[in-house]
Amino acid sequence: MSGTRHHKVMPALIDEDRASAGDLFNLAVDIGPIPMQVGACLILDTGPGFDLTRARQSIAERVGTVPRLRQQLVHAPLGCGRPLWIDDAAFDLNHHLHTMVCPPPGDEDALLDLAATAIGRPLDASKPLWSITLVTGLADDRIGMIVCFHHVLADGIGGLAVLGRLVDGMPAPAPRAFPVPAPSRRRIAADAWRTRLRALAGLPHAWPAARRAAAELGVPQRLARCSLNASAGVHQRLVTVSARLADVRRFAHAHGGTVNDAVLAAITGAVRALLARRGENIPDLVVSVPVSARASATTARLGNQVGVMPLRLPTRGGLGQRLERTATITRARKSTTPGASSQLLARIGGILAHVHILGWLLKHQHLIHTVVTNMRGPEEPLFFNGARVRTIIPISLVRGNVTVAFSVLSYAGSLATTIVADAERVPDLPCLTHALQEEFAAMS
Repeated sequence: MSGTRHHKVMPALIDEDRASAGDLFNLAVDIGPIPMQVGACLILDTGPGFDLTRARQSIAERVGTVPRLRQQLVHAPLGCGRPLWIDDAAFDLNHHLHTMVCPPPGDEDALLDLAATAIGRPLDASKPLWSITLVTGLADDRIGMIVCFHHVLADGIGGLAVLGRLVDGMPAPAPRAFPVPAPSRRRIAADAWRTRLRALAGLPHAWPAARRAAAELGVPQRLARCSLNASAGVHQRLVTVSARLADVRRFAHAHGGTVNDAVLAAITGAVRALLARRGENIPDLVVSVPVSARASATTARLGNQVGVMPLRLPTRGGLGQRLERTATITRARKSTTPGASSQLLARIGGILAHVHILGWLLKHQHLIHTVVTNMRGPEEPLFFNGARVRTIIPISLVRGNVTVAFSVLSYAGSLATTIVADAERVPDLPCLTHALQEEFAAMS
């Protein structure tokens, strides 16, 4: 789905319903064969007799509590500012909610193949930008739930907020009229000028903000060339590696680091093993780590507030040594304003997209080897229609010339790492998976 395919021109509601600068960046980079879509795969311990009809009804009811799930992103009238989120008066749940049967043998690998296909299929830009697929036919009478949304709808923390609204036990917000009528062009034009005036008032703070953004991004350095950087295609594979969160936390603290530091150290060791198998050796791995500008999000304030912190991490030495060095590096690089680079990245991305070179740069960049996204999920088990959510598998596909990436999510005492890889460029994915399992096993 291209960021330019938004078909309607409508007025806005209020300025917070506009696409943010970070949202525009996600639209700008939505080029190439892989859409800028993310999601999660939930596995439910349902048991026999789980009522799919009731499950659909529950989703229908809960979608109504998240305004963004019934809104379209459309262009504002000429001269009236950024794109807007407006209610889709023709909203039809059947366009977004699907049911399918998992092919044999109905195991996690088969489910993840379906998830890769679902999240890699472009959503319809003329409708709300999300989908849910309920998957039957899993072993042990379990049900899969594949949740997919365009990154412009929400960042990772916002996605967790949306997920929280879909499961049991969340209090319903006050009823909201639907659809909200679109206000006049005059109102949206006035709103656009108010937004511009606020931006002018903030100019004295622009230079300090730019310095904080530059500090988070760091100084680009020459990247060690290796086979990790090659053009990623549409055929991608997902595998998961699980670890006990308590074990990872204990090991991290024993070496002066955090859970995130331990995850990064494990990944560098696993990638080193993969490259060694290929006859390659690099002294350090450059990892792009998304950094959120907010600690939490609500479904009333979604969108994107995410910066990037590239880290040059050591691949040599034992796990404990790498973790200690990684902790030192991350402490030195952490900004006093997390996510400070989000606005700068958005502006640079917009300029590059405008001159039509952003796509080329994404395919030929030599700044990072891989991406590692790490999020803190719910500490207690979630339930959907009375069924326990056994596992939440985070999913973000590889794009540009990054052929393997990692998404990490803690949930109910477990740490799930999803490895996503281009199926053709990474035929040795089992080697990487086994190496990462060994890294985490060494922490227990």
